[in-house]
Amino acid sequence: MSHSSGPRVTSFVAAAALVVSVIAAAPAAVATDTWHSNDDVYHYFKVPQSQVSSIVGGTPATLELEANIGPSGTWSALALDPSGSDYTANVGPLEPGLYYYQYTATMQDRSKVSFRQPGSPVAVTSKPNWNTFFVPGESVAWMDDVAAGGTVEELPYPSAAVAEGRTALVWTPPGYDSARAEAYPVLYLLSSEGQTAREWLELGRAKQVLDNLVVGRDAKPMVVVMADAGSADPRAELLNAIVPAARAGYNISSRPKGQALAGVDTGAEQAISILRSDPGAFAYVGSFSGSVDGPITKAEAKAINKGTKLLRVYVGNTLDPSYNDNYALLVDLKKSGVKFEFDGVNPDDGATWDAWRENLRDFAARLFGQKGVRHGASKGHRALTRPYEPPAAGSITTPHIDRHGIVTFETGTQWAGAKDVTIWGNWAPNGQWFRIPMNKQPDGRWRMTIGPLDGYHYYRYVVDGVDMKDPADTVNTHVMESQLFVPGRSDAMLADVPEGRGGTVSLMTYDGSQDAERYAYVWTPPGYDADREATYPVLYLYHGGGQNYGSWLETGRAKQILDNSYLNGTMVPMVVVMPDQNGVDFWTDLSGHVMPTAAEKYNISTDPDEQALAGLSWGGMNTLGTWLGHPGEFAYVGVFSGFLFSYPSGVDVQAVNEGTKLARLYSGDIDFTYTFTQNTMQWLTSQGIEYEYAGTWVGPHGFDIWMANLIDFVPRIFAPEHRFGGVRPPLAGDGSDIVKAGRAVPVKFTLTGADGETVTDARPRLYLVKKTDGVAGNRVPATPVEKRADNTARYSAARNQYVFHWDTTGLAPGAYELQIDPVRGSVHAIALTVN
Repeated sequence: MSHSSGPRVTSFVAAAALVVSVIAAAPAAVATDTWHSNDDVYHYFKVPQSQVSSIVGGTPATLELEANIGPSGTWSALALDPSGSDYTANVGPLEPGLYYYQYTATMQDRSKVSFRQPGSPVAVTSKPNWNTFFVPGESVAWMDDVAAGGTVEELPYPSAAVAEGRTALVWTPPGYDSARAEAYPVLYLLSSEGQTAREWLELGRAKQVLDNLVVGRDAKPMVVVMADAGSADPRAELLNAIVPAARAGYNISSRPKGQALAGVDTGAEQAISILRSDPGAFAYVGSFSGSVDGPITKAEAKAINKGTKLLRVYVGNTLDPSYNDNYALLVDLKKSGVKFEFDGVNPDDGATWDAWRENLRDFAARLFGQKGVRHGASKGHRALTRPYEPPAAGSITTPHIDRHGIVTFETGTQWAGAKDVTIWGNWAPNGQWFRIPMNKQPDGRWRMTIGPLDGYHYYRYVVDGVDMKDPADTVNTHVMESQLFVPGRSDAMLADVPEGRGGTVSLMTYDGSQDAERYAYVWTPPGYDADREATYPVLYLYHGGGQNYGSWLETGRAKQILDNSYLNGTMVPMVVVMPDQNGVDFWTDLSGHVMPTAAEKYNISTDPDEQALAGLSWGGMNTLGTWLGHPGEFAYVGVFSGFLFSYPSGVDVQAVNEGTKLARLYSGDIDFTYTFTQNTMQWLTSQGIEYEYAGTWVGPHGFDIWMANLIDFVPRIFAPEHRFGGVRPPLAGDGSDIVKAGRAVPVKFTLTGADGETVTDARPRLYLVKKTDGVAGNRVPATPVEKRADNTARYSAARNQYVFHWDTTGLAPGAYELQIDPVRGSVHAIALTVN
């Protein structure tokens, strides 16, 4: 039997319902911006300079891409640099999800003009300068497009609060039948102040969320009405205008048990208010980052409990402005005796659509008698036990890190007169630099809170376009950047080791070529013995252009990398010398001053077999030149983003090869030196010079790549090689292997030492490289089947072999190399096909 109340509404509303219109394009479709393109990894932005000048009325000081591309979706800016006749930038790899962005020009007077590409469709009604794009992936399949999804229509209705017409949006499920005998249950979704109802579709992806739930039978088929109840009387707007119009236009229930109500922010506050004023009108109520206005009485609680099947409360982390309001709400609900469920604190997001989409997915799946619903907080969410107290104004000298990885930056009052202050740091997924805007406080300080962060970051301030070092940083004295390390699940090799267990850093002073005093930092391993009979092997590690001898320590985290490598047992105890190469002839300074002084002051070997040379960028270029020009001086060579400007003649190829145990080159995929590095390797190959290429790493010309390079290089030097003993079935390892995507593939192999004995204590790593037209692409860690595991194979004593259970889920068909990297020794590549 139908319980629609359509026939009882006024003729005006009934007439209005007749003019509902199907939204022609998918409401949450990506807006077309031809300045934006993408491949499998990166998103590229190419904006004509002439069009920018026309739009903003002049030549801007800077043009930036502003988007929710920072950590945890933080709104951040990426510079678009002039390139020919365009401004260009790229960003990636991006986590799957929905991204929104705009182009912003900062003019010479620091005024800002934001815009989207002219002619591109409006993607977000309440933010007309924004465009959007969606990055699909397994983790967001629940909000991806569904071919056989429901339908969204516009529903005009006369407002109860103002003398004007308004429009709601209505989603009907697949197979919706307006004449069905049993009316459909209905969920009303309220938007927040400053939003429109369309934002549920444009940023909330409500259509996709609901399509996936219903098609997957994870929610009951229902009708969903998205509306803005904002007015002087939200209750009247909902109950006297929105609800009657929906009932007139759709076959929906008027029974309380067939009605649900939820909202975000002020819309959630309105939902709670209507729950109190009209208990029982909606059997299901959801509050997404909402609050309550005044305490709930015992009488109200009794009525709410009687008429409500589910009240579920949602809140983001401490970046959610309603966080403390929700703490008060939970206390009030418990105190008054209202029955409710709390989804727990979402640790990853504040009051953003990233959180509210999850809230909608969770809430809609609990409505109208859906089976198999688990009560309590969502997995990974935490309890809300006390209100959040941010650091007091003026109390922060260095960034404040709370126990959940939320980081607060605050300046002094020295920039009180600035027009804008941002924090410029390596916030991007691959270590690119993003600017995150700070907010000016009443006392003239600038403050910004971000998070949760995890791992190592380095940053500086930008004040009215001018780079500034953090004035409160008295630790890092050689570089412009300041360090920030947030303990967590990533960057373990960059963490400080326990006090007293790491190596020692000392300052070595030496005379330069012009009798000028010069300096180098020297790391010695734990337990270093200056009187040990056996000398220590030595690595000479060089910085890049525009840097100095302190850069590897203060930005590159070299001490932490070496400390952790030593304590993990992955490196041979060695001495590492980090000299200054500024203003000198590289080889003359190294051979005539650095090496003799180091040998005099430290117990290190002068045997070439126990000497290594490595450097980044300019230091890598000098390393290459030294390796080829002075063969046999260093048995181990590491080149991080280095290349040859010109190819030397008269290289003694035989001497280079015979005097080198390992020469390993590295490059990032968007490193501006990438092409030069590839050309250098082609020349080395043409000359018959033996070297290893570590594969192309995802990242730019920056320390995120170079730190990873050092982590990879150090275990390979001065150590006996592990030799690959061949793969075992099911892989043949001869190029004939065909792997079915989505299936777990056990990779089994053996390693032996130089003596032929089986090695059981290695930590070989597995990587995957996709090949296109025979050319190898980016090298990425192979995905393990086991949760919380990495790409390291483990030794099985029972089988006398190493085993790695490889998860091939999501791999695109094509040719690949599965690379087994024993760390100590050459990488073994297995050619295979995925279909």
